[in-house]
Amino acid sequence: MKHVTTLGALVGALALPAVAQADCGEVSIAEMNWASAAVVTEVEKFLLEQGYGCTVKVVPSDTVPAVTSIAENGEPDTVSEMWVNSTGEVYSKLKEQGKIVELGEVLNPGGVEGWWIPAYLAEEHPELTTIEGILANPDLVGGTFNNCPDGWGCRIVNDNLIPAFDLQGAGLEVFNHGSGETLVTSMASAYENREPWFGYYWAPTAVLGKYDMVSVDLGEYDAAAHEANQTPDNPDPKPSSFPSAPVLTVVTADFAEREPDAAEFLGKVSFDVDTMNSVVAWMDENGASGEEAAVHFLTTYPDTWAGWLNDAAREKLAPLLNQ
Repeated sequence: MKHVTTLGALVGALALPAVAQADCGEVSIAEMNWASAAVVTEVEKFLLEQGYGCTVKVVPSDTVPAVTSIAENGEPDTVSEMWVNSTGEVYSKLKEQGKIVELGEVLNPGGVEGWWIPAYLAEEHPELTTIEGILANPDLVGGTFNNCPDGWGCRIVNDNLIPAFDLQGAGLEVFNHGSGETLVTSMASAYENREPWFGYYWAPTAVLGKYDMVSVDLGEYDAAAHEANQTPDNPDPKPSSFPSAPVLTVVTADFAEREPDAAEFLGKVSFDVDTMNSVVAWMDENGASGEEAAVHFLTTYPDTWAGWLNDAAREKLAPLLNQ
């Protein structure tokens, strides 16, 4: 099995029977632009197609565009890794209007967000483990805050926290990364050269699994301030730490009614954060795609995903489960 690297090859290698597509209609899944989301999407795609007979279309997206698309077009059918704390008021309105259904926590016990510095920097300068210490010593963190790319939900929150903490007034330059790849590269390069680094990141991710980073204490969590900070151009941004982040599988209400078996399956999909860290670290170390990482997960953790399936799907996937 270790030589099987694509989901198509996995089907062929295990001689899985052809699945009648009439069992389920079309399903569109928004795949967010980060590693764990790619794993979730490809695993769901494979199991929906092979276990439930769905025709799955993967739609590349990010948090804000996905929510906006649901609001304007009623699709995609599902967003498999929705970081609810970074979705803004559009998402809240969709929920209030009954247009979306939150099925379950796709990451257990949730996601971690924050502003980070390398552990070696924290050991040399313990005062940098608080935002007050960084504001008083901007040169010690390289004089730069590494911000999220545009389109990520965290970008809106950060763009409000930056003036709330007056980073620029303290002498910190804000560098807005153009992609998740450059944000990762900046952290990795700094760490491997033992240079200062200060910026946003989250888990589960390969980079935080690989590098020892310390979360900067941003003070108390203020629920009202954090909610307001999710609004672009908040006229009165206030400081707040990031809360622990529920990361959910979200579907449209129309999809939940149209495809109840598929929705039931998606509601059971849940990855332990430690497991996901292991999978995305494997993905990074092997230069693997999301599809290849999905094969790694499916062949390594069959006891985990077997519990997500109904009896009919489990029977169809029995050749894979019994390997």
